[in-house]
Amino acid sequence: MAEAKSPSGLSRVLNAAWVRPFLFLVVIVVAWDLAIRLFHIPAYQIPSPGDVVAVLWSDWPELLRQSWPTTYATICGFLLSALFGIPTAMLIAGSRTVESYVYPLLVFSQSVPKIAIAPLFVVWFGFGIIPKVISAFLLGFFPVVVSAVQGFKSVDPDMVDLARAMQGSRFKVFCAVNLPHAMPAIFSGLKVSVTLAVVGAVVGEFVGSNSGIGYVMQRSIGTFDLPTMFAALVILALLGVILFWIVDRIERLVIPWHVSQRDDIIFAT
Repeated sequence: MAEAKSPSGLSRVLNAAWVRPFLFLVVIVVAWDLAIRLFHIPAYQIPSPGDVVAVLWSDWPELLRQSWPTTYATICGFLLSALFGIPTAMLIAGSRTVESYVYPLLVFSQSVPKIAIAPLFVVWFGFGIIPKVISAFLLGFFPVVVSAVQGFKSVDPDMVDLARAMQGSRFKVFCAVNLPHAMPAIFSGLKVSVTLAVVGAVVGEFVGSNSGIGYVMQRSIGTFDLPTMFAALVILALLGVILFWIVDRIERLVIPWHVSQRDDIIFAT
């Protein structure tokens, strides 16, 4: 039987996890530029990719400086979402009484647009970093709770009964069975949360701020400086991708068995 040929270097590069999204991004940028040229779209409506790249190159120090407040508010809001969201999910999943009282209120809170209540945070806490952190926390809290509740509730009851039959305390059973089983769902919620926290921080900066990427976007809209606004959007996209990647790396360290199984399924398809 002939041996299977090993994949070539080009094939390995094309199958890398980062190559396909990058190639798709290149296609989008090329289509963007062609659409502007073919349909003669004026620059005051949609800037060309070259203009956006020029702004990123010339104003990079200022954009980097303005990205720090947004990054700080995003990280703080995300950490608060994880700090309060996971224990809240534990209470909801462990008690039907708590679920009946708390869970409907959480769902109801998501129907209230955060941009509508963000001005209240400015009135209560001023124009500092706190309103941005609260906005990021509110947008990132719900995905963590929902995913973690689903993870805790999906634990096999027979496994829990077996652990209790082996004279395991409630805390030990939780640490040995419930928590490891729920970790994939928890990290799924954290990945969604960290991207929404970026949105929350920008919402807070839109309402009242004199720094941050949201402030840059608001100032650019007021002066019709669309290349700068698109450059700020690129910075926000990069921020969300980097934070998502960090959470994914942490997931690979905490639950490597689940990540390896997931990767095997993805590459098999």
